[in-house]
Amino acid sequence: MPTRKQVTLKTIANELGLTVQTVLKALKGKPGMSEATRQRIVQTAERLGYYTMEQIRSLRLDRIAPYPSERLRFLLVQTAESVSYNRLLLQGLEDRFFSFGHRIELLMLPQNIKEEHMPSWIEESGMAYADGIFIAPSIIPKVWESYLFALPQPRILLSFPPPGVKIDSVIWDVYEATFQAVSYLHSLGHERIMYVGDIQLQRGFILRWQAFCHAMHVQGIEVDPSQHSIGERFGGGRQWLEELEQKMVDFMPTAIICGIDNEVSIVASLCHKLQWRVPDEVSLVGFLNEQTEDLPLFTRPLLSIRETGYRAADRMLWRLANPTLPFEHIRIQGDFHIGSTTSRPAANGLQSATMRRYNQKS
Repeated sequence: MPTRKQVTLKTIANELGLTVQTVLKALKGKPGMSEATRQRIVQTAERLGYYTMEQIRSLRLDRIAPYPSERLRFLLVQTAESVSYNRLLLQGLEDRFFSFGHRIELLMLPQNIKEEHMPSWIEESGMAYADGIFIAPSIIPKVWESYLFALPQPRILLSFPPPGVKIDSVIWDVYEATFQAVSYLHSLGHERIMYVGDIQLQRGFILRWQAFCHAMHVQGIEVDPSQHSIGERFGGGRQWLEELEQKMVDFMPTAIICGIDNEVSIVASLCHKLQWRVPDEVSLVGFLNEQTEDLPLFTRPLLSIRETGYRAADRMLWRLANPTLPFEHIRIQGDFHIGSTTSRPAANGLQSATMRRYNQKS
């Protein structure tokens, strides 16, 4: 890895075809350039191993060597339910660790394993030889967590921590994201807002629902849980889909918040089936991990998944340098993106869609 003496502002400028002044402005956070250019400069500086004096002072305050002589190996452990997150989390971890010369590897936990075999699997996997462990969200079966929490190495949980567990955690703030979604829809004039999202599978899911109820209460809107799709999904089968469709028809919302990434496309498809025009007759907000090409440009909270990985890497280095300090829980707040799936509620709501369906059946 390059040392401080080998990498200068001119090195970065030559790499990007920019002036030294532009590079300096970007690294000092001064205005006068696009955020894309600033990000490209900062990422190149990290890749080349360049640190400003302010960054070096900050690292030294945390007892982290900016140019470590020892290269460390970390693991991101996950199960199949974590896969939708792992690319973004891994990207954030790699981006941060690269500038220190450390490496991060993926380790997939088996799901079809008896609890009594878990300790021996951990031993055989070589997990004990890692310098630190990152625990991905959505670990299934949940009993895995108790064994991972008991590991002697420094551990960072990339999820909301259960009560009483002594572990550092870093997670994107879905509570704030849900609050943003409700507040935005209410600002447009929506009050019949339906929530669709499994609240059973993991701790972050129940927090979304709690935030929805809290935000609706703040806006003076009563929430009847029976009007929302928050129950068990029955493996995503036909029964759940039929119940969801019936709830949508019975409630006739002017807006729907889809709180789980893999349920967004399902709700969009049901709206199409019911001939509900988006956003003219019903507005949709989706908690997408990323915008996909098969969906319209969604109004959505920007979940800071990559940023969570980046910050978690910092927290791991801090924990290694400060093993006796209290555990910390960090939530990363993101912005809210206004897409093409939301608008003010129509005067006649979904009545026109209901009439279209009735006329077709007639």
